[in-house]
Formats: sequence, C-alpha cells, structure tokens
Amino acid sequence: MSIPEINQHLADGHQLLIKGCLAGDRASQGKLYESYCRKMMGICMWYAKNREEAEEILQDGFMRVFKYLNTFTGEGSFEGWMRKTMVSAALSKYRNKSTHLRPVLEFSTDYHDIYEEPTFITQYDERELVKLIQTLSPAYRLVFNLYVFEGLKHREIAASLNISESTSKSNLADARKILQAALTVKKKTATI
Repeated sequence: MSIPEINQHLADGHQLLIKGCLAGDRASQGKLYESYCRKMMGICMWYAKNREEAEEILQDGFMRVFKYLNTFTGEGSFEGWMRKTMVSAALSKYRNKSTHLRPVLEFSTDYHDIYEEPTFITQYDERELVKLIQTLSPAYRLVFNLYVFEGLKHREIAASLNISESTSKSNLADARKILQAALTVKKKTATI
C-alpha cells in the first residue's frame, strides 16, 4: 500500500518525503527530521528532566519514526502519529528504569484532594511550566503529562506504566500539589 493511496490529505511534498523515508533515502529522513524536530523536541521536554534527556528521547523517537513509518496508516494526522511515537519513546525510557515507577503512596481520598481541572496551568508561560514539571520525580512527571497533556484515563496510564490505578491517581494528586505549591511561591515572590 503506497502513501498516496492511504493518505490523500497530506501535501504532495510530505507524501514524497514519507515515500523517500520508506525507501531508506537519507536526504528524505534528514528533511523529515528538520521539518519536525523543533515541535517534537517541545513534546520531549515535557517528559524529560532536562534538555540533554529530552534530546535522547527525541533521537530515540525519530529512530522509531523511521523504523515504524510503514505502520502509519494515514488515519489521523502524520504529526499526531509522530507525537504518539515520541511519547512512546519517553515512556519506554522510564519503563526500563522500573525503580522510578514504584508507588510513592497509594491513593486515598482522605489524603488527596480530587481536583480534576488543571486551571492553574493556563496562567503561566509554557517555558516556566516545563521547568517546573521537569523538577517532578519521573513517576509524577509521567503520570501528570499523560493525564493532563495526553488526556489518558488512569486505567490507561496504569496499563502504560505497569502500575495500579490508585498509584496513578496518587502520583497525579501529589504532582499537582507540588506544582501548585511551587506556582504559589513563584506568584508571591513576583508580587514582592
């Protein structure tokens, strides 16, 4: 099945670029990388603890893009497919470090507030938020990003990270508390 047959909505240039990548053409791979590296790096930054780690995830993500490009069916956007591939690369990095994904505390409604709206996030610059999120532990950062930015449910997060749903809920609640406290301190120091 060729790309033009399954993906009529892609621009001709992108169709040719994808066909070149499928054929193993290095120039096409380089152009695809250049076209999407900035946007995909932004996604990787949300999941990494620092820029160096984000670059590792980005490289691994692009290796997966080239390896699995033949699985892109044309349903949905190509950029969306790449985004999922980058998130998968980030998850893989932490899944292999199983010590990072052990439960900190089991979820208890007595201990954690059940707050589902990330409204505090919308008040801050993206760079500030990335820096704050990068300070979270890997477990908190992954659950927070998957829930807030990827829109996954706790059962999906639990399955992806091989943790319990209650651990996912606990990690999200704790991550939110940490971020809210940091943002509150930041807001107070900005008004002084």
